[in-house]
Amino acid sequence: MKRLMLLVGLLISLCACARGPQPIPPPKLPYYAWHVGLAAPRHMEVWVETVDVIDQRGLPFFHVFGGVASYTGQVKGWHKGGGKMMPVNNVDLPKRLFLRWQSLVEPQAYKLRIHIPQWVRDEMVKPETVFCKPDQKVLTLYRNKITLGMAPGGIVKVWVGSGCLGYLEIGRYQAEIEPRGPYLNNKGEYYRAPTPEAKAWIEKNGIPYGSW
Repeated sequence: MKRLMLLVGLLISLCACARGPQPIPPPKLPYYAWHVGLAAPRHMEVWVETVDVIDQRGLPFFHVFGGVASYTGQVKGWHKGGGKMMPVNNVDLPKRLFLRWQSLVEPQAYKLRIHIPQWVRDEMVKPETVFCKPDQKVLTLYRNKITLGMAPGGIVKVWVGSGCLGYLEIGRYQAEIEPRGPYLNNKGEYYRAPTPEAKAWIEKNGIPYGSW
């Protein structure tokens, strides 16, 4: 009997190995994807190395977004959300975000782990009816966009929202200096120097630390 049980167990294991890892079912959301947006104050140029996600199922997803951000119309203070957006496909609602970026005007590399509260995920799947002026229509929309705003000194502001619905502030955070430097290479080699326009503005006015 023991030999029979061992044989059955071996056959089950072999079948499981033959099937390989099972595909992860797609998240059940009322839209095809949520979005991550990147923003920074005017002239305060950044390069985003990576945005990583742990979704509410506990699954990690690496480098869902990166690169250049969009810039607001003002240097001091913040806009009200929005930025250069990227859809995050086949990923459930975020539980944590991991951000690593280069502040090119300092220059300095920063990293930050952001906890996304449950109320934010609730907002992201709550339908709201609003009159949308650009479309001149009454639409049902979701706040399914999260914006990460980055400023010198490692200041990060985070919003959740969407176009006509507007944006709600999630929080303001202080990032850590990344001790391994840009690209984790311990070489201090940044993406690039600030543009001539940003350099000229900063040489004339300085970096307005404390305004973000």
